[in-house]
Amino acid sequence: MLLGCIGDDFTGSSDLANTLSKQGMRVTQFSGVPTTNADSSVEAGVVALKSRSIPAKDAIAQSLQALEWLKAQGCTQFLFKYCSTFDSTAEGNIGPVAAALAEALGARKVVVCPAFPGAGRTIYQGHLFVHDRLLNESGMEHHPLNPMTDADIRRWLALQTDMAVGHVGFSAVRRGTAAITEALTRADAEGARLIVVDALSDDDLMAIGTALDGLPLLTGGSGIAMGLPANFRRQGLLSGEGSSWQGVDGKCIVLSGSCSSATRGQVATHRASGLPMREITADDAVANRLDAQEIADWAMAQTDRPLVFSSADPESVRVAQDTYGRERVAAAIEQLFAGIARAVVAGGVGRLVVAGGETSGAVVEGLSLTSLEIGPEIAPGAPALRSTPPGGRPLALALKSGNFGGPNFFAEADAILRGI
Repeated sequence: MLLGCIGDDFTGSSDLANTLSKQGMRVTQFSGVPTTNADSSVEAGVVALKSRSIPAKDAIAQSLQALEWLKAQGCTQFLFKYCSTFDSTAEGNIGPVAAALAEALGARKVVVCPAFPGAGRTIYQGHLFVHDRLLNESGMEHHPLNPMTDADIRRWLALQTDMAVGHVGFSAVRRGTAAITEALTRADAEGARLIVVDALSDDDLMAIGTALDGLPLLTGGSGIAMGLPANFRRQGLLSGEGSSWQGVDGKCIVLSGSCSSATRGQVATHRASGLPMREITADDAVANRLDAQEIADWAMAQTDRPLVFSSADPESVRVAQDTYGRERVAAAIEQLFAGIARAVVAGGVGRLVVAGGETSGAVVEGLSLTSLEIGPEIAPGAPALRSTPPGGRPLALALKSGNFGGPNFFAEADAILRGI
């Protein structure tokens, strides 16, 4: 294994795996820290954690455990992957985890770059934009778990860690790799350890990736990985073999726990198509009035692609959180979705489309999926995945971050997971 990646949620990890796979690396995504060695054919390993919204000390401990496993696989470079909207409260977890990994590796010039231009996320003058809006005006300020109230990534990191923060501006990035390398060296000499780097396009990310050749640690969204495979290719270290991914027949069920505007639009498209759907409310989930097996039986009985969703508008989410507490609401809904997923898979479902990072993590953990094969891209940041639950048949999955995908994502994912 050459490149070792640590993702703070499951959808983001599959997004990263997709990026690396498209650039020619043999990639496997692991659910949690494996207990055995990876297959020798794996060139990039992505350890998917569910650490984005847990206490910082726990996120650090899990990330360091993943780092040790990846080091044992022979990795020479490491990437800490987080969301391209920098989902993280002022109390953690991105800054603390990045700082802990930097200390463990003795790494300097640690780039911080959540940019993902393909999904409209860019960084300019240290500020993160979502399309033409500053991050804190994009809707992310209403995120139920990680509300983002400041677009200045430098300022946000300074709230999270005492590690000095620097910046490489777009004036250097647009001049290419040599200028980026020089700017990183200058920031390092000035004492910065975590260095925010501007990026407006995929070309910028490729140039940044080339400048990171040989550096032990980098952090960012999936886009920061675009230029890394070419570094290994220039050294003659990649096999050049493609993916052997195949689709799966059978029934498809959609589970949506995301409250993002993109996912709510996808739910609306599903509703307008007249397809079967069933809503889960926070009140019912917290009160334990819902039975996962009964909901699964309903879904399996539908002839078309059914949707089970808990994707309320931000005001409804806020009311539920104020009433029951944020953690209690999230845990109740995630546990219910995990139970539904176990029941439908036991019932023979062939394909699952899951919307929402926390929901995806709960489903993967609930199904005890230890590794996922990376397949073709469904939408930017969302690849097709394939795994086999213990004692079960092959299962094709799409694990979608809430903000990703167009209005018809559920239908598009179903077709690709089926192999069409």
